Amino acid sequence: MDKKVLQDYIDACELVKETEQDIVKLERKKKTIVQGSVKGSMPDFPYAEQHFRVEGTPFTYSDDFQIRAEKVLLENRKEKAEKIKVSVDEFMDTIPSRMQRIIRMKYFEGLNWEQVADRMGRNATGNGVKKEFERFIKEN
Repeated sequence: MDKKVLQDYIDACELVKETEQDIVKLERKKKTIVQGSVKGSMPDFPYAEQHFRVEGTPFTYSDDFQIRAEKVLLENRKEKAEKIKVSVDEFMDTIPSRMQRIIRMKYFEGLNWEQVADRMGRNATGNGVKKEFERFIKEN
C-alpha cells in the first residue's frame, strides 16, 4: 500500500458520489414532461374555438437508447470505484489503530501534519507523525 492508493481511495469516494448524481440527472431527463397548448375549431359549423393542452416527453427512442447506454457506463464506473474503496477499507482493517487514525486524518479528512499531531495528542509533533507515517509506508 502506498500514498497513491490512498489518494485513489479519496478520488474513488468522490467519484461514487458524482456518478450517483449523474445517474439521478439521467433519470430526471426521462421524467421530463413538456407541456404546451394549441387551439383549433370544430370542423363543422358553428366552428367553435377550442383549446387543447398537449404534453409529452421531449426525447425520442434514440435518446432513450443513449440514456440507457450512459447509465450502464456510469454504473460500471461506480462499481470500479467502489471496488477501490473496499480494497483500501480491507487494508485499513489490517493495520494498527494508530496508523489508521493518522491515515484517516491526513488523507481522508485532508488535515495537515500539525493538525493531525494536535488531534493525536500525547505531545505528538507534525514532523514526528509524518516520519511515523513514512516509516510505515516504507515497511508495507
